[in-house]
Amino acid sequence: MVFIHIPKPWQLPEFKVSHEAAFYNRRRFLKGVVGVGIASTVLPLTSCDRSTRQTTDPLQGVIPLRAPQNPNFTDAGRPLTNELFAATYNNFYEFGSSKNIWPAAQSLPTNPWTVEVSGLVKNPKTYDLDDLMQFPLEERIYRFRCVEAWAMVVPWLGFPMRLMLEAAEPLSTAKFVRFTSFYDRDITTGPSFPPSQFLPWPYTEGLRVDEMANDLAFFAIGAYGHTLPKQHGAPIRMVVPWKYGFKGAKSVVKIEFVDAQPATYWNTISANEYKFESNVEPDVPHPRWSQASERLVGPGGNPYAWEEVPSRLYNGYGEFVADLYDRAAV
Repeated sequence: MVFIHIPKPWQLPEFKVSHEAAFYNRRRFLKGVVGVGIASTVLPLTSCDRSTRQTTDPLQGVIPLRAPQNPNFTDAGRPLTNELFAATYNNFYEFGSSKNIWPAAQSLPTNPWTVEVSGLVKNPKTYDLDDLMQFPLEERIYRFRCVEAWAMVVPWLGFPMRLMLEAAEPLSTAKFVRFTSFYDRDITTGPSFPPSQFLPWPYTEGLRVDEMANDLAFFAIGAYGHTLPKQHGAPIRMVVPWKYGFKGAKSVVKIEFVDAQPATYWNTISANEYKFESNVEPDVPHPRWSQASERLVGPGGNPYAWEEVPSRLYNGYGEFVADLYDRAAV
């Protein structure tokens, strides 16, 4: 049984959209930094108390987060996706199957937060939010490609995965990495159909160690100049832009180095539709639809516009990752 579906262009939330810059207003800035201080250009992660959340604001709880742009990733060849649309058109299956998942995602508790790095490593460690902020942060503008054949362009803020890998020092026996997302059956209640209790929680994803070591692999702790909204997978998520979006586990709590390919969420549900590798390959169709083209969500800042364009091998990042794979085996 398969649960992902392709949305129709008219299946969009009805709201009035303003340009992203409109949200950098005085009220949000003051709300975010009260009690934090502005000693540097990079501000620490935080979260709102549940009792003060306003569910009418999909960017609630975020605070400014600045980092230098990586010069290799300042132009994705397409316009940035309108921020408000990106914040309200999401897959986050832990909270349900709707694209309008952001109100439900506000129940995600993000502070305190820890990420446990363990398994076949010399230096196991548990990172808290302050620890994550000590990695050298940068901004990267990446193309994002969903397996459902829609695409966005997002300016992520975070750090290369290889920095955490290097700190952990994997043993020679470590061949894969398993990423586990936050799960609490009373909070991350999943979809109503099929019944969530029959699904393989918690959400897990995996990479080969050499994929994690690739410079393109990224941990995002922010986007659009501020910390991650909860629906984007706050406070830390995977971003692997040459793969389909479901490979980017959200709200990561555990990173384990293992010697065998780990079971992953969607691959467990339907292995023939959601391969472990799941690179963007236009000539490899999904069993129920073609991957030869994709629909750009809100090109040019217009969230209601959909433009169909040809898909690109590895989502256009072949120069970074092609040497990781044997395309002759496809």
